[in-house]
Amino acid sequence: YDYYAKWESDGTTQQVHDLLRDKTRRFHGRRAEPTAAVIDAQSVKTSANIAETSQGIDAGKKIKGRKWHLLTDTLGLVLAVLITAANVHDTAGGKHLLDDLATAHPNVSKVWADGGYQNSILNHGATLGIDVEVVQRPRTKGFEPLPKQWVIERTFGWLMQQHRRLARDYEALPQRSRTMIHWAMANKMSRELTGESTPTWRTETDIPPVSA
Repeated sequence: YDYYAKWESDGTTQQVHDLLRDKTRRFHGRRAEPTAAVIDAQSVKTSANIAETSQGIDAGKKIKGRKWHLLTDTLGLVLAVLITAANVHDTAGGKHLLDDLATAHPNVSKVWADGGYQNSILNHGATLGIDVEVVQRPRTKGFEPLPKQWVIERTFGWLMQQHRRLARDYEALPQRSRTMIHWAMANKMSRELTGESTPTWRTETDIPPVSA
């Protein structure tokens, strides 16, 4: 934990994550710097050790905890992360993410968002030179992935289903939750770059089964 805290504080974790993201984009034939992104937010439950001041209630999802605000590229790789109480509106968190995006990735000129974001985020994006487009849900019945938006939904799946540590937010400090997301994505990208499709602890061994 000492290294974990120090690397979070001095920016080492962010640097490792960003270098892996650049290599992964090149691996897929993309330029290191993206030009388009997708934004969304996910409310997650917290553990009992989290202070009440660091939590909130998402009335729509009926979840008490924190909210992860994410910006990803069109491959689903994380560009920016913000951790807030769950009662913070998606639009409020989204504005902070757009500010971070404009500073760290000035080549991004297009961002797709779902219908949960208000018009004010479109106006905020315009002041930063970013065209924010709200993706409308199809009117057909039944489940149908939203165009563009499914990419970031898959990223939330990578985080919460492939990394059990993120199924619930256990971190006392929001910045440590942000770091945990960076390490989870670093794990996912390094496995992809090395051709390891599954975590080593899930790999089958050659040990024969014990007979009854």
